[in-house]
Amino acid sequence: MKHESEQQLFENYQQNLKREKKFVLSWQILILISFFGIWELASGMYWIDPLIFSSPSEIYGVLVEKFADGSMVTHLQVTLFETVLGFLIGTILGIIMATVLWSSERFSNIMDPYLVVMNAMPKVALGPIIIVAMGPGYLSIITMGAIISVVITTLVVYSAFREVDPNYVKVLKSFKATRGQIFKEAIFPATIPAMISTLKVNVGLSWVGVVVGEFLVSKEGLGYLIVYGFQVFDFSLVMSSLILIAIFAAVMYKIVERIETFLIKHTR
Repeated sequence: MKHESEQQLFENYQQNLKREKKFVLSWQILILISFFGIWELASGMYWIDPLIFSSPSEIYGVLVEKFADGSMVTHLQVTLFETVLGFLIGTILGIIMATVLWSSERFSNIMDPYLVVMNAMPKVALGPIIIVAMGPGYLSIITMGAIISVVITTLVVYSAFREVDPNYVKVLKSFKATRGQIFKEAIFPATIPAMISTLKVNVGLSWVGVVVGEFLVSKEGLGYLIVYGFQVFDFSLVMSSLILIAIFAAVMYKIVERIETFLIKHTR
C-alpha cells in the first residue's frame, strides 16, 4: 500500500509539472501573438511611424522575398557560422584559461588585476584594432565574437573551480591524488552546471560580438543587412534581420538548455 501511495504521489507530481509547462508555454505564445498583433495594429493605425518601425506583415513580405531569391540564406549562413565558431572558441578558451589559473595559485594572483581590467574594458571598442590587425574578413569577426565572451567565461568558471567544496579535495589528497587527478575527479565534474550557465550567457555575447564586427567590416551577414537597411532607409529589412537574430539566438539558447539537461542527468 505504501509503495502504491508513493507511486501515485510521483505520478501526480509529474502531471502537475506537465500542466505547469503547458500553462507557461500557453502564456508565452499568447504574449508573442499579442505583441505582433498590437505591433501590426499600431502600424496600420499610424500610432507608430510605419516607415521607422515597419510592421509584421511588411517584415514577413521581406523575409519571403529574400528567402525566395536566396540572398537571406547566404547572409544567415555567414552570421551563424561566425557566431557558432566565435561562441565555441570563446567558451573553450575561457575554460582552458580558468583551468590554467586554477592549476597555479601564484599565477592566478599575478593575473587577477589584469583579468579585472580586461573584463571592465568594453570589448566592442577593440573592434577597429582587431580589424586592422587581422584584416577585414571572417577571422576578425569571429575573433570579435570570441573575445567578447572569453574573459567572462574565464572569471565565472575559475570562480566556480574555487568554490568547490574543499572536503572533496581533502578526501582525494588523503589518497595521495595528484593535482591533475583532483581536477579530473572532483573540480571539473562539480562545476559543469556553472559552465553550462556560462554557455547561456555566451550565446548572447557571441551574437553581439559578431553583429558588431559585421557592422564594422563585413559585406555579408545579418549585421551587414542592418547597416545596409539604415543606409537605404529600408527599416523593414533592418527589422527582418533583427527578428532572425532573435529567433536563432533563442534556438541556440534552447540547444544549450538541452545540453545542460543531458549533462546533469548523465553526470550525477
